Amino acid sequence: MTPAAGPADELLARVFLTRVVEPGDEAGGRWVRQRGAQEAVRLLRGGAPRPPGVSERRWTGLLARAERAEPQRDLEVARESGVRFVCPGDPEWPRQLEDLGDARPLGLWVRGRPSLRMWALRSVAVVGARACTAYGAHMAATLSAGLAERGWVVVSGGAYGVDGAAHRGALGAGGATVAVLACGVDRPYPRGHTELLTRIAGQGLVVGELPPGEHPTPSRFVLRNRVIAALTRGTVVVEAAHRSGSLVTARAAQRLGRHTMGVPGPVTSGLSAGVHELLRGDAVLVTDAAEVVELVGDMGELAPDRRGPVLPRDLLDAAARRVLAALPGSRGATADEIARGAQTTRDDAVARLYELRSLGYVERHGDGWKLTRQAMISVRGDRSRC
Repeated sequence: MTPAAGPADELLARVFLTRVVEPGDEAGGRWVRQRGAQEAVRLLRGGAPRPPGVSERRWTGLLARAERAEPQRDLEVARESGVRFVCPGDPEWPRQLEDLGDARPLGLWVRGRPSLRMWALRSVAVVGARACTAYGAHMAATLSAGLAERGWVVVSGGAYGVDGAAHRGALGAGGATVAVLACGVDRPYPRGHTELLTRIAGQGLVVGELPPGEHPTPSRFVLRNRVIAALTRGTVVVEAAHRSGSLVTARAAQRLGRHTMGVPGPVTSGLSAGVHELLRGDAVLVTDAAEVVELVGDMGELAPDRRGPVLPRDLLDAAARRVLAALPGSRGATADEIARGAQTTRDDAVARLYELRSLGYVERHGDGWKLTRQAMISVRGDRSRC
């Protein structure tokens, strides 16, 4: 009698498959869902006949990869690097990844101490251009620091530009951040971010679908973005040209029903053209962390009202403002003329004029009334904003 397979067998099977099946392979994911991970491994190791719907060329490639797969060794190498493997069914597995269907990861390699599942529950993706401007780097860092200060986890891709600025902003605020890589998490990429990724692993989490030692490819970068979108409650794009990979993350977020946000830039900047395209669609314009949290957070987490400075004139009641507005700017006027301009009675206009004189807005000249110098500056400023 064959002993029943346990969690350890399932984990080994999925580790094996991460070495054989490429990230985001929906055909492979469907096969695992229908047959189970352990049965899939048995078929690959036993050189089973090609399944329906799989080309001869692809099946041959999968069998060749399966011959070289050593899941036990991958786990040993991972442990030596302080890396663990998390798969569906594990308490640490983020259940929102199930929204990816057959394209969900077979498992995730995780470097760092915190619980990935708990951190992902309150997380926001901040992504954007690699070759970002100083404005883009500033906005990414400031926005991420603000999110971290509000207790949110900042998720990004560990790349140069906006990604790096987002991670540094969260770390600088003493907050939490997660880097999702398109390679083995024991292999820092890009090399120039080795120190940053080491710091993230010490203070946060470094996550990836690929087993130890695997290198990134263009297709792996694109497919990595679906994980960033699925892990988080929403995605903020800071700067992105029309063909930026960060737009892939934003569109994946939209397909998954997540919030999609964009930080506007100059209309003359090609690096903001992709963001502006998103904003013309279903994405929401945001300018700071408070506005992001208002969208992705719980009920009551509202951004403050945005208002200009309160001017002394704003404190006047409506009737007094009408009388003040009726005074000519360059000459004096009689009470009758002012009353007609304010659409009120002469007695009411006179009462308001004495009130305005006590506040320093008008002064009396014989039978007429005239704006003071300070009031003229105030009124001109108000009119210039109209």
